[in-house]
Amino acid sequence: MLYEGSCHCGNVAFEVEGEFTEALDCNCSLCRRRGGLLAFAPLEKLVVKTPEDNISTYTFNRHVIRHHFCANCGIAPFGEGVGPNGAAMAAINLRCIPAIDLGALTVKPYDGAAL
Repeated sequence: MLYEGSCHCGNVAFEVEGEFTEALDCNCSLCRRRGGLLAFAPLEKLVVKTPEDNISTYTFNRHVIRHHFCANCGIAPFGEGVGPNGAAMAAINLRCIPAIDLGALTVKPYDGAAL
């Protein structure tokens, strides 16, 4: 299914194709503070619909995930990294996709703090 998502103000908008029934609730220092629910898709399934200049990027710890956010409203709709199999992946904040019923998701805790 094709979903549309964005930050709060709409300056960072995207489309992503996938079937999202599960989400990770990560407890790393960044995710605890921003409260995102993450799901993953191959990077080629993510299409950014806004100019690159609208996107700010933050990395921390091992600097392997590029956490993208809106410099205007501060919301982080997605990030980019590499999956365990070496493939380029997008980490989608499912809270940024209005069409997804968050109550229907299976939410799994993830111990990102242990990394």
